[in-house]
Amino acid sequence: MLAEDIRILVQNALLESQKAGKLPTVTIDDYGIERPQDPQHGDYATGLPMKMARTARMNPMEIAKILVGFIPDQDEISNVNVAPPGFINFTLSAEWLRDQIQNILVQGMDFGNSTIGQGQKVQIEYVSVNPTGPIHVGHGRVAVIGSALAMALDAAGFNVQREYYVNDGGNQMELFNSSLWARYQQELDVPAEMPENGYIGEYVSELARDLIEAHGQKFLDLPGDQASKELGKIGMDKALDQIKRDLERLNVTFDEWFSELSLFSDNTYDTSMNTLREQGYVMEKEGALWFESTALGDDRDNVLVRSSGVPTYFAADMAYHYNKFGIRKFDRVIDVWGADHQGHVPRMKAAVEALGYDPEKLDVITVQLVTLKRSEELLRLSKRRGEIITLSELLDDVGPDACRYFFLIRSANTQMEFDLDLAKKEAPDNPVFYIQYAHARIASIQRTADEGNLSSEGAKLSLLVEPIELSLIRKMLQLPEVINTVAVTLSPHSLAHYAQELATLFHDFYTQCRVITDDRELTASRLLLVEATRLVLAKTLSLMGMTIPDRM
Repeated sequence: MLAEDIRILVQNALLESQKAGKLPTVTIDDYGIERPQDPQHGDYATGLPMKMARTARMNPMEIAKILVGFIPDQDEISNVNVAPPGFINFTLSAEWLRDQIQNILVQGMDFGNSTIGQGQKVQIEYVSVNPTGPIHVGHGRVAVIGSALAMALDAAGFNVQREYYVNDGGNQMELFNSSLWARYQQELDVPAEMPENGYIGEYVSELARDLIEAHGQKFLDLPGDQASKELGKIGMDKALDQIKRDLERLNVTFDEWFSELSLFSDNTYDTSMNTLREQGYVMEKEGALWFESTALGDDRDNVLVRSSGVPTYFAADMAYHYNKFGIRKFDRVIDVWGADHQGHVPRMKAAVEALGYDPEKLDVITVQLVTLKRSEELLRLSKRRGEIITLSELLDDVGPDACRYFFLIRSANTQMEFDLDLAKKEAPDNPVFYIQYAHARIASIQRTADEGNLSSEGAKLSLLVEPIELSLIRKMLQLPEVINTVAVTLSPHSLAHYAQELATLFHDFYTQCRVITDDRELTASRLLLVEATRLVLAKTLSLMGMTIPDRM
């Protein structure tokens, strides 16, 4: 990867200049390889001389000139220069850039992949909404961010396992069971009260009617607790099936649907609780069992088992993470949660540490809220109150590609506004249309070439001299860096921005340079260029989980 190659060049130059006594010995952790905002300053730059200046007690421009003297000539670099107040700029060779077109074509859809993950076993858990009703648009954003991140981690050489944690136990499921049982009775004209804080959405009534149609009145003959439990199990399975169907429409799938109840049936919960006790992090207070998370930096202790003897959600989640680290032995765990779980992060980190594992191996991404722009009215996304905008409705309205792109375009830690009208627009200001149209436009060029018996055979890449042609190649070569950045920083929104930038450069190229011309050698060369562009666009769209159209 170019950025890493240049970092090594700079590192070696520093070491050699220190050995030669030209620069004092200074320890450097970050060489600061970056891309200048102004292309006139080169393709890469480092501000290392300015970082060294105070410690070395030297002018940064002087340091930069010394370092440049120890950087050997490289085929891929045409120029290395010093710029105030102490930057070293690197410009890539046009000849080397043109040669990379063939490398992209040889690698095909593997272009951009790397080995930085070194096969590390990574689990990424996302969505994991309680199976008590339809999934809403906020969960859809979590799903897209999680799945795109998983694909980027795959491409970066990690061994990725995708998981949905099914909360099929606990208080929320009991509330759902009781709510459904009440609605079932009410639909059969049997008086019944909804539980306090129960699920009152219309979908619960619809589910009750479906159960009556399928099973009749037979649950009225059962004791209330049994009827509630059995109805709830059927209702949960139906809700989970709907969640799976909606997520599959969004191109979101999982390797494992992990049951919360299994933590109790296979003794994982008991083992994790015993481990906490052995480590001295469990205390009894007010008739309940508490986790002393303040001893590990949390701002308060947390209840594990209520005075009623019922484990809390946190206790189950703690056991679940014990399963991840202690039983399945993941090297790294990534949880993608909704914004309402923000406060849960420090206690989960503390629990992982108390269980004997490195909390730095647990990454938690909290995804902020989504608002819809078509109407100024803001709806509360509450399944209990029934005021929800379902993912299924959004998919029906704008389609899965628009959902995926717009959910990705903002970083997870920022709230986003989803412009429904823009998402359906077939115009350049809709980035989904703009990016996919770039791929379709290339496919159209290739069809026209085939009809005219034109091909890339006999291409002379040296003919690609226009600045926009070289800029397009430069942008294509950034994909490996983008993938690695996503994998390291857990920021899949970088893919969406890169896709739009690449599409913009291609459309600019299309406007400025005719591909099919009377010059067969130039035509062949540009056909090679657009085929490489098509591959990189296709790879980027696939990483975002979007379709790759040949016609629009």
